[in-house]
Amino acid sequence: MDNSQLVLILIPVAIIQLILMVTALIYLFRAHAVRGNKWMWVAIIVLLNIVGPILFFAFGRKDT
Repeated sequence: MDNSQLVLILIPVAIIQLILMVTALIYLFRAHAVRGNKWMWVAIIVLLNIVGPILFFAFGRKDT
């Protein structure tokens, strides 16, 4: 596999990761209440790439 094929595979993954991260951060800052500290969720969302936003949407949101 050469570099051009690798780039073609990684571009969609990077776009999905960016969309998930931005969506999770927007939801987090607009939410009045979340489970745990908001700054903890910011760190999880940003540092854990694709898994962080998924964890936030699964466990961090509080039902109002």
